[in-house]
Amino acid sequence: MRNAPLQERRNRQILADLVRTYIETGEPVSSRAISKRFEETLALPPFENVMADLEDGGFLYQPHTSAGRVPTAAAYRFFAQEIASQATLSIADKEWIRREFSRGKQSSGDY
Repeated sequence: MRNAPLQERRNRQILADLVRTYIETGEPVSSRAISKRFEETLALPPFENVMADLEDGGFLYQPHTSAGRVPTAAAYRFFAQEIASQATLSIADKEWIRREFSRGKQSSGDY
């Protein structure tokens, strides 16, 4: 299963943090850089193992042996879906969307 590495919440969080860090820096991201973002104090090997699993799952790639990991298109899709699932609209935004749809329905009758 291609999404097997994403079954665990912690793995999803690591992937999201890695994508966010890559977007911020534009540089391959090391397991050490990701481990610093977590409040838990875990040794690097668990982070390296998760990153290797994410790489095997097609979410990351390593440009060369001594480099950190870089997100793939699948990782960006995951990241966008995660952000979208957490997004909420304000009441004002919802009302604006309803008005726009209503105006769209009215003007579509003109054709």
